[in-house]
Amino acid sequence: MVNYNSSSLDTVFSALADPTRRAILAQLAEGDITVKQLAEPYLMSLPAISKHLKVLEKAGLLKREIDGRIHRCHLEAAPLGAAADWISYYKQFWDSRLDSLAQYLEDSKRE
Repeated sequence: MVNYNSSSLDTVFSALADPTRRAILAQLAEGDITVKQLAEPYLMSLPAISKHLKVLEKAGLLKREIDGRIHRCHLEAAPLGAAADWISYYKQFWDSRLDSLAQYLEDSKRE
């Protein structure tokens, strides 16, 4: 198995566990955006959105640039790649198990 930094993966998966944060990442995937623009679609305060952004920043999924009072955010996708690699490893594991099961069931039918 490939070695992964467990702490980093825990932080990424924790950040991805919330639907608001996943929606924010989807917005960021379309391009850089200000915190105010990020907050517009949600029925929550700017401080509440800011808490979500801090979680994403801690996970390394978001970078914030500050220009005076304007905070512009952009997506950092590298941590998502590590999470995808981790998931891919286990997908291969389960695919091989399911292939073995399918072969067993096919052999059982013939007998």
